[in-house]
Amino acid sequence: MAGTTALLTLEKFIGGKFLPCSSYIDSYDPYGEAYCQVPNSGEEEVKAAVEAARAAFPGWASRSPQERLQVLHRLADLLELSLEELAQAESKDQGKTIALARAMDIPWSVQNFRFFASSILHHTSECTQMDHVGCLQYTVQTPVGIAGLISAWNLPLYLLTWKIAPEIAAGNMVIAKSSELTSETAWMMCKLLEKAGVPPGVVNIVFGTGPRVGEALVFHPEVPLISFTGSQPTAERISQLSAPHCKKLSLELGGKNPAIIFEDANLDECVPTTVRSSFANQGEICLTSRIFVQRIYSEFFKRFIAATRMWKVGIPSDPPASMGALISKTHLEKVRSYIERARAEGAHILCGEGVDTLSLPPRNQGGYFMLPTVITDIKDESCCMKEEIFGPVTCVVPFEREQEVIERANSVKYGLSATVWSSNVGHVHRVAKKLQSGLVWTNCWLIRELNLPFGGMKHSGIGREGAKDSYDFFTEIKTVTVKH
Repeated sequence: MAGTTALLTLEKFIGGKFLPCSSYIDSYDPYGEAYCQVPNSGEEEVKAAVEAARAAFPGWASRSPQERLQVLHRLADLLELSLEELAQAESKDQGKTIALARAMDIPWSVQNFRFFASSILHHTSECTQMDHVGCLQYTVQTPVGIAGLISAWNLPLYLLTWKIAPEIAAGNMVIAKSSELTSETAWMMCKLLEKAGVPPGVVNIVFGTGPRVGEALVFHPEVPLISFTGSQPTAERISQLSAPHCKKLSLELGGKNPAIIFEDANLDECVPTTVRSSFANQGEICLTSRIFVQRIYSEFFKRFIAATRMWKVGIPSDPPASMGALISKTHLEKVRSYIERARAEGAHILCGEGVDTLSLPPRNQGGYFMLPTVITDIKDESCCMKEEIFGPVTCVVPFEREQEVIERANSVKYGLSATVWSSNVGHVHRVAKKLQSGLVWTNCWLIRELNLPFGGMKHSGIGREGAKDSYDFFTEIKTVTVKH
């Protein structure tokens, strides 16, 4: 506890009411000081949320898409009016820079509600005329009912709203669990729901840990659908618990994403973008962690190291800071352990951890900060080239031929995203098609169109999210046959 400062105490949100909890979990700021208490909810809270959602479902599901659209737009407007307050909370809670929270997390959360509010009006149904038997067949899509949403700690409000917005737009009820490490902005959003016109019970937030509240939510027989963003081991547990109930699952998991830089790449654009894709959000995002460079290796490497050293690590509230603090002491130690393992394998650390000096004010030196780190002379079989580190660490290696780099890029168990840099249109299309990745950015990074699918291949997940994909996931499709 930080001196005598009172801790912020969050409350669970069930049936439109904030309710106290019998026990709480401490949440820490980027400097390692407890500043917030998060409800340690469990099975009883999940049961209460299911009851509230069950009662609210008929009324919300019976509203027209146009009526639900108006509520979502009002909620988006209220979030936008609270942008600065939300950004400051997200930065303090997660450790990301205030600049990133202002520019990305909160605006993208607002956009989630606006986009899915309008997209719900533009879905079409299928229809088939069967004249030879005198029948007309068509499809209708109806709400599933209660959806369990479990979100990650790296983009707290954005990932949560990315699930909530399409789910309630389709007429469903929400029981959501944000990460116990980053719950504040979810709690703040709950304060806006009544004013936006969201009826009690439509959105319920049960804060707490995965083993207590997450497992209770996944296993509850009246929650037929689970949307999860997080780690592969947790996804395996979700699959086990949900199997007896045959639940619909959407699992967005990790990645070991490659950047492939061909010799004809425009380095003036490639280098700064690849630095961002490697170290944005402290590396706690599904970003570039393996960089393959063709023939221009020396020139790229020189520029990349120089640009990385310009990437300022600092206090999250400091406007010039490019990178803030990692999420926790445990995670910081995990990320550092990968660097030590790489060093033990004979790899070289060119900049960052153990090479350069991190300068922070004395009061902040106990925080979870580390420098962006670049590893080279590393084998493809190394754990740093195979496993998701989820921190500000990237590996840079050379390659010679196109087919070679495709095989190396595809050699890991993950397949979330990739980037390709080349001025040759043939390279771009050919390589993009052969990469085992759900998303491929070429000559850019993190440009998103919410109409299109988002999701990974292999161990990076099951299912896709986006306008049509989210609508299909959050509804049941039935075929109606009419004899005439």
